[in-house]
Amino acid sequence: MNTSVAPPTRAGIRRTRRVAGVALAGLTLTALLGLTACSAVSSAADDTASGSSGSDSSTAESPFDLTTANVDGRPRIDPVPEAVEALKASGFKPIQAGKFTVAHSAYEPPLGFLAEDDNTTLLGVEPDIAQLVADGLGLEYTPENVAWADWPLGVESGKYDAVVSNVTVTEERKELFDFAIHRDDVLAFAVKADNEIDSITEAKDVAGLRVVVGSGTNQEKILLDWFAENEKAGLEPGEPVYYEDNAAAQLALASGRVDAIFGPNPTAAFAAALTGESKVVGTLNGGFPLNAQIGVTTKKGNGLAEPVAIVLNSIIESGVYADALERWDLSDEAVTESLVNPPGLPKP
Repeated sequence: MNTSVAPPTRAGIRRTRRVAGVALAGLTLTALLGLTACSAVSSAADDTASGSSGSDSSTAESPFDLTTANVDGRPRIDPVPEAVEALKASGFKPIQAGKFTVAHSAYEPPLGFLAEDDNTTLLGVEPDIAQLVADGLGLEYTPENVAWADWPLGVESGKYDAVVSNVTVTEERKELFDFAIHRDDVLAFAVKADNEIDSITEAKDVAGLRVVVGSGTNQEKILLDWFAENEKAGLEPGEPVYYEDNAAAQLALASGRVDAIFGPNPTAAFAAALTGESKVVGTLNGGFPLNAQIGVTTKKGNGLAEPVAIVLNSIIESGVYADALERWDLSDEAVTESLVNPPGLPKP
């Protein structure tokens, strides 16, 4: 539903770079490397302690500011007149007058996490997108940090206006919620930075490889199907490797005990940009072979989804959306149009 609107005013985007210390390296390698993807259920990084991977990440320059100063670099826009009018016409009433109350789950960078210097301020691409939506609707962005499992009841009961927390569109969820999509659900293969492998896009590319994957996830299903396809073709199938401790999985990759990690693209891209010890060599849609998308999620029939989509399509057109993804190294997850309630992943 491409909607012609005047592009919003872009605020200057200040990208702050800082030297990552030992504490930052330990924090991020613990929190960012979750191996499970959000499809019908959520993902969360394990809160496990991490060790050194053997390279000197304590002196590496980080492309991300994980402190409260990051908020100053958020893209901002002026209200989008058409979205404001659509919101008024919809009859939607914010839970708090003049505010856009949004549930987020602070579970892993770069999606949503708490600033390292106050453990309170929500940072990440999802708070950035929610801020832009609030701006475009002419409302004050009011984030709430909630457990991922708690957002459905919170949105249904009217405790939150919306949730922006890596929620994939599914046909089952569409029975209770409306969606305005803002990202593709993307999975990624990551290998050690100096590995000769530079592309993994199909089954034969993982033949004979030891690949870390999350148990019970869609990526595990994809990987096991590929291994079976290789065996049928007379190739060495490959081997899945499972770690409950995410830091251990990264250490296994760095030490050469495994060849690749297959998991959510945001964590893979963030880890590669942060430490330089790994690289992303291939991506797949999280619903492969179907198309899975992530959306701003609100209570079904409350009238909010259409105005949200107008804002999202406005920032897609103006380029502010691209800036919001780029500052977290997530350009690969960009959509070209925000759709309301597109086809979702089928019911189990």
